[in-house]
Amino acid sequence: MAFTISGFGREPADRQKNTPTNETQRRTTAPRKSVVQVSFPGRGGTLAYYNDRFDLKAGDRVYVEGKLEGQLGYVVSVNYSFKIKLSEYKRVIAVVDTHVHGEFYIAGSHFLTFDPSAIPAEQVTTWFRAPAADDEEYASGNDDASFHLDSLQEMHVSDAIAERGHNYYMENRVRYLCLDGTRGYAIVEGTQAYAVEFEYQDGEIRNLLCDCFCSYPCKHEVAAMLQLRETLEVVEKQYSAQYAQTGYFAVICKGTLFSFAIDGNDGGSFTL
Repeated sequence: MAFTISGFGREPADRQKNTPTNETQRRTTAPRKSVVQVSFPGRGGTLAYYNDRFDLKAGDRVYVEGKLEGQLGYVVSVNYSFKIKLSEYKRVIAVVDTHVHGEFYIAGSHFLTFDPSAIPAEQVTTWFRAPAADDEEYASGNDDASFHLDSLQEMHVSDAIAERGHNYYMENRVRYLCLDGTRGYAIVEGTQAYAVEFEYQDGEIRNLLCDCFCSYPCKHEVAAMLQLRETLEVVEKQYSAQYAQTGYFAVICKGTLFSFAIDGNDGGSFTL
């Protein structure tokens, strides 16, 4: 069964519409200076932040600098009339784009799309993780080892890690996964959200990496591979024609899509 989503979620007013979400894309609405009250899940009350980079509205999801850096917050109110001492205020550093539109298919616990613009990885990642700071540096390496997706024992994980990875998979902790040509990407939520990257071609997995920074195959990788295997089976059985047209698919956990893009919205539509 296919359905179409349109008009759900919040697209930041300072982003160009109908283009892939990207921090470097051209701004179309000038930022509007404000002092905003931001609420964070699990904390009582709100905190005030200075905003000079975005045109914020109540309900926007944002990231801030300071002690709560990396925590997703919700704008509760916006004040445009103010005079403050800047040294006493931290700033809003990013606003999250939760706008979703496109054609989706039902795939078990997840929704599936073959449209690269519907829920691109760079957009969904910000639902779980603050944008990387400009001064953050990473290094990675890979021995180019490979294994077959149908033989996950070739990952050489311990029984304990395999069991925990399977539990993550069963608990739908693989919130998002996409495969674009041979390049794959997943978001797996554990104590925090981790990014899993891999290459897939002709049933073989190469260059499997997770940014939990373990020096050995981890439960997040196991969970992502199980979700990839399930999704490929669904695609092959039910949606092979759609996949052949784009060479791309993405799946997102049903609860994740509803939580971020649909719940709390007054508008939007489904077409079944």
